[in-house]
Amino acid sequence: MASYEFVSSYNSIKRKDSERLITVYSNVIEGFNETEINNEIKEVLADYKLPTGYDLKFTGSQQEQEESAEFLALAMLIAVSLIAIILVSQFNSALKPFIIILTVIFSTIGVFLGLGIFQMEFVVIMTGIGIVSLAGIVVNNGIVLIDFIELSRARLREEANLPEGEELGDNKLVEAIEIGGMTRLRPVLLTAITTVLGLLPLAVGLNIDFIGLLDGRGANIYFGGDNAIFWSPMAWTVIFGLVFATFLTLIVVPVLYLVLERFNRLLRIWFGRVQ
Repeated sequence: MASYEFVSSYNSIKRKDSERLITVYSNVIEGFNETEINNEIKEVLADYKLPTGYDLKFTGSQQEQEESAEFLALAMLIAVSLIAIILVSQFNSALKPFIIILTVIFSTIGVFLGLGIFQMEFVVIMTGIGIVSLAGIVVNNGIVLIDFIELSRARLREEANLPEGEELGDNKLVEAIEIGGMTRLRPVLLTAITTVLGLLPLAVGLNIDFIGLLDGRGANIYFGGDNAIFWSPMAWTVIFGLVFATFLTLIVVPVLYLVLERFNRLLRIWFGRVQ
C-alpha cells in the first residue's frame, strides 16, 4: 500500500491568518545596523522572482519600526494641527500661525543635519518623540517673538494716531519687527541655551551616584550605560533641532513676517481695486 523513509523536515506547521508561513531570522553582529542590513537584503531580493502563491514580508523589529514611524507621523500631524487651531483662535489670523508652523517643520532640518554631521543613528521611536517635544519649544519661541512684534505695531499705531483700518507704513513695520527682535532676543536665546545645557547630561549619558556621594562611597561618575542608549537619541534630537530653530526664530521668522505682511497688503490693494 505505501512505503516510507526518514528525512529531515519541520516538526510543526505554522500558520498566520490561515496562511502557512516560514520565519527566517538572525541576530545582528555588534557594530552593524539592522536597518542597513535589512535594506541590503531588500535590494538583493528586489529582483528575485518567487513561485506562484508565495510571498515574503519583513517582520520583527523592522515591522515594529515601520509601525512606530507611522504612529509618530500621525502624532506629529495631530500635534501640529492642534497647535495651528489654537494659534489661529488666539491670533485671529492665519498668517502668524502659518509662520510658526513653518518654523516647526523647518526645525526638523536641523535634526537631520546634526545626525548626519556627527554620524549618529536614526532611532525611529526616540527621535520621533524628540521631534514632537521640539515642536512645543519652537512654537513657544515663535509665539513670544511674533506676539511682541504685534504689540510693537499697535504701540507705533497709537503714537502715529492712525485712523481705524489704516496700516503702518513699510518703514514703521520694519521698525516694529526690529523692536520685537531686539527685545525678545535674550528670552529666546536663554530658552535655547538652558534647554540645551539641561539636556547635555542626558545626551552624553552622564551618570552620578548621589546616594554613594552622600554616604561616602563616592559619586561613581561615568558616561554611557543602558539609559544613555535609550534616552540619548531623544536628547540629541531636541538639541540639534533647537539650535537650528533658534536661528530660524531670530532671523527667518522676522523676514517671513515682513514678506508675508507685504504680500498681504498687495492682496488687499488688489482686491480693493477689483471691488
